Amino acid sequence: MEIPVYLFSGFMDSGKTSLIKETLIEENFGEGAKTLLIACEDGEVEYDEAELAKANTKLVMIEEEEEFTEEKLKELDNQYKPDQVFIEYNGTWEMATLMEMNLPKGWMIVQALATVDATTFDMYLANMRAMIMEQIFQADVVIINRCDDNTPKGKFRRAIKVINRKAQIAYERADGTVDNGEMEELPYDLNQDIIDITDMDYGIWYMDALDDPRKYEGKKVRFLALVYRPEKLKKGVFVPGRFAMTCCAEDITFVGFKCKYDKASEIPHKSWITITAEMHTEFAIEYKGKGPVLYTLDVQPAEKPEDELVYFN
Repeated sequence: MEIPVYLFSGFMDSGKTSLIKETLIEENFGEGAKTLLIACEDGEVEYDEAELAKANTKLVMIEEEEEFTEEKLKELDNQYKPDQVFIEYNGTWEMATLMEMNLPKGWMIVQALATVDATTFDMYLANMRAMIMEQIFQADVVIINRCDDNTPKGKFRRAIKVINRKAQIAYERADGTVDNGEMEELPYDLNQDIIDITDMDYGIWYMDALDDPRKYEGKKVRFLALVYRPEKLKKGVFVPGRFAMTCCAEDITFVGFKCKYDKASEIPHKSWITITAEMHTEFAIEYKGKGPVLYTLDVQPAEKPEDELVYFN
């Protein structure tokens, strides 16, 4: 029998415990199913075991990483025989410890949620980026809580999407209500005959097009690009893109969209071009699904810019 496992990750005081309490107690998730709740850290918000008992939930604390083992989880499975499992994972532990583990028979992680405190996210991105990105990389849903009118939601969304394109992102205000406020306005006009994408706007365009490719269906864009055309690419295909930095030097990566052009073989690999192309949404194996595909309208040689990097912030 399959036993669903729900994984909650995030740094201490990012809202994991509150989310679990809301899910199990207020929303009666599982409708009384026998739940095993494994908590791996003790934050400001505490569990009320009497309330958990009403939700048919048993709480087990594992506060040392070396105690979080396959043997321990099998022991808990035998002892409690749960119908479902909630794991509140310690934000400072390596995700690989859990993700590479052989879980007890029947246990299957069906959803991974990561909580982020909007008031400290910038600090963690700057100082503990590898650790927080590891959590976000595994998440199906990222909940950014404690938002207010000044929260840079667009910046946070880009930082998350460049690591985990398919993650759903939800925003909550400090009072727990869903923040449906408008995202930042796009810095270019989608109604222009040709949308000129500047170096400054490249990161915003790239992430917005990945997030909502239908918005760009049939739109014509023009931008400065570095050509990626290794021999393994199919004939008539290349990738115009840019090296982008999301936060620090360790995060530099090449980002670009698949581009179709019958004269692609004539464009030198790693050359600079100004490209004008029409955007369409298509299935592409490179995206493992549907995504933006460019159709070349014009290519002109270009000079290498003084700053080769573009930025997602």
